[in-house]
Amino acid sequence: MFLNKAIIYGNLTRDPELKSLPSGIKVTSLSMATNRVFKDKNGVKQEMADFHNVVLFGQQAELVAQYLKKGSSALIEGRMQTRSWDAQDGTKKFRTEIVAERVQFGPKSSGGGTSGSFQRGGSEGGSPAGQSKEPELDTIQYPEEDIRAEDIPF
Repeated sequence: MFLNKAIIYGNLTRDPELKSLPSGIKVTSLSMATNRVFKDKNGVKQEMADFHNVVLFGQQAELVAQYLKKGSSALIEGRMQTRSWDAQDGTKKFRTEIVAERVQFGPKSSGGGTSGSFQRGGSEGGSPAGQSKEPELDTIQYPEEDIRAEDIPF
């Protein structure tokens, strides 16, 4: 049995590009950066970024293009694929990318944009800050009694 699975969590390095195939299927391509932290042979903490090309198809492609932008975070699950083509100068080109099967948007950025979340009513953006109030959500009211460690059953 063989396994081809890629899972990355990172930030978009550019805005997604939405295109259509001749068959009408939507395709979005984007680039993501993931960071990794490690200690070198001297024990000094190092940080490096890796960059990944990602391709999405169908409804996921449309949603990602609509709601994510440069700097947004997302979790991508998919498979690795390498494509090849002949360039105009006669050389053969290769591109390895992740073909996404699942996408989960990361937390909404603190910049006030709409990245990483859906807006009610299906509209993007909204009115300028301070001009409209968000509807209040129902919240759970917890009792104000103290919880002791010995009261926890496990």
